[in-house]
Amino acid sequence: MDFRHIAIEGPIAAGKCALTERLAARLDAGVVLDDTENPFLADFYAGRAGAAFQAPLVSLLARHRQQIGLRQSDLFNRLTISDYLFDKDKIYAHLNLDDNELFIYQRLYDLLAPDIVTPDLVIYLQTPTDLLRKRARAQAGGDDTEAAPDDRYLGELNEAYHHFFFHYTATPLLVVEMSGFDLAWGERTLDDLLKQIEGMGGRTRYYVPRTAV
Repeated sequence: MDFRHIAIEGPIAAGKCALTERLAARLDAGVVLDDTENPFLADFYAGRAGAAFQAPLVSLLARHRQQIGLRQSDLFNRLTISDYLFDKDKIYAHLNLDDNELFIYQRLYDLLAPDIVTPDLVIYLQTPTDLLRKRARAQAGGDDTEAAPDDRYLGELNEAYHHFFFHYTATPLLVVEMSGFDLAWGERTLDDLLKQIEGMGGRTRYYVPRTAV
């Protein structure tokens, strides 16, 4: 495979982690999972003052620290699949911060971004908002919790993802349309996805998995 570093992206409940682990197992690749521990996340979802600024800064610094550690360990010298793209951090910042906060965030981001290894390919799991909401509720056990996004925020976040990847040109991009698809990724479906990846060039390609729900 020509690609040595693949990043899989999508909003909350899109199935990034499931595909990352499934694809890595098939390709005997290294796995990089986003560190989702953030002490301000529950406060942010609860609407507490200041948390909207604190949460993205903690996430940005944690992802930078992880990426630097991976770069120093030479993990990216083997085939590696990550369940996040460092650039996506800006999606959350632009959605959640006011102009003054965004100015500070952008200054910090610009200092950290040059340290990051750019992936060779990004896979974006494009998912309808109603399906994301259904999955998010299932992951939360059907309960409304402070540590989970509400339906309005999830819709806004999904639209922000659509906008970001519609204009994304930094790397080859495979957009996987997930509206009629579950998260199991059986062998035949995974084979078909690998064919799409192997046929990628330096452009954007749109793909609908063959196996439906």
